[in-house]
Amino acid sequence: MHAIGIDIGGTKIAGAVVSELGEILAEDRVATNAADPDAMLDDVVTMVSRLRAAHDVGAVGVAAPGFIDASQSIVYYTPNIRWRNEPLRQKLQERLGDLHITVDNDANAAGWAEFRFGAGRLVSDMTMLTIGTGVGGAIVTEDRLFRGGFGTGGEIGHLRVVPNGLPCGCGARGCIEQYGSGRALQRMANDVADAGGIGSALADAREQNGGQLDGAIVGDLILADDPGALAALRRLGRHLGEACASLSAVLDPQLFVFGGGVASAGDRLLEPIKQAYLNNLPARGYHPEPDFVIAELVNDAGVVGAADLARIHARTA
Repeated sequence: MHAIGIDIGGTKIAGAVVSELGEILAEDRVATNAADPDAMLDDVVTMVSRLRAAHDVGAVGVAAPGFIDASQSIVYYTPNIRWRNEPLRQKLQERLGDLHITVDNDANAAGWAEFRFGAGRLVSDMTMLTIGTGVGGAIVTEDRLFRGGFGTGGEIGHLRVVPNGLPCGCGARGCIEQYGSGRALQRMANDVADAGGIGSALADAREQNGGQLDGAIVGDLILADDPGALAALRRLGRHLGEACASLSAVLDPQLFVFGGGVASAGDRLLEPIKQAYLNNLPARGYHPEPDFVIAELVNDAGVVGAADLARIHARTA
């Protein structure tokens, strides 16, 4: 059965027809109209109609940012889109009645894609962190995607790592999202630039960019092995590694997978994560150590995972 995966992001909606082997057969994308949820729904319906025109499709999976209920139907809350208790599945089903529809968290979809077709395909227990503007997470245990009792489990970005730390958009303080995300990396890079010394290249780049350090500038300096940018990345990696040690005590995964824009740093990111993990691992020396890898599917993970989850749900419904 071919299925369509739709990945709704803050700036774009991506869609694809995906085969049972995880291959993308056709794809489409449009800008996200986040300020108008009704127009965004129209865009999704139009995209599905275009994609199914030349393919025999049996299910549609929609990956959305935010909290999704256990029945894969309702978007409880999405921070950057005006969805609050949105019956997204019902609305899509009314307009695409002959297709089986499911809705899932975008990080869950990306993690499932990596588990099925990417970096995690040889293990049964995997934890994925997506390091982008925020921090997303997906947990697979015994070959099953973990959702929790209400469907909103796996929100790793809101694991608290610093008591009474920086305020987070979720309403709590000290979440890993404030210390292990792309935005956090920019803040840390600014701190290094302010301190002078090894931060001189960061300071110069900031001045040349109108007083702002964006993710692309910091990323380029990391890949150029600039000592200041690498210092900021190591600080970020330390927080992520500490979080992974706590996660390991609970989940005991065989594999940690890192995706998102910051993961393009590759081993430069993984090394400080692994070191901080080992420094904080309970029973170090007696506890089996998981592997740490970069995600393989990159930008396609959301649509591939959403499609595969929809296909599985359609067959078991």
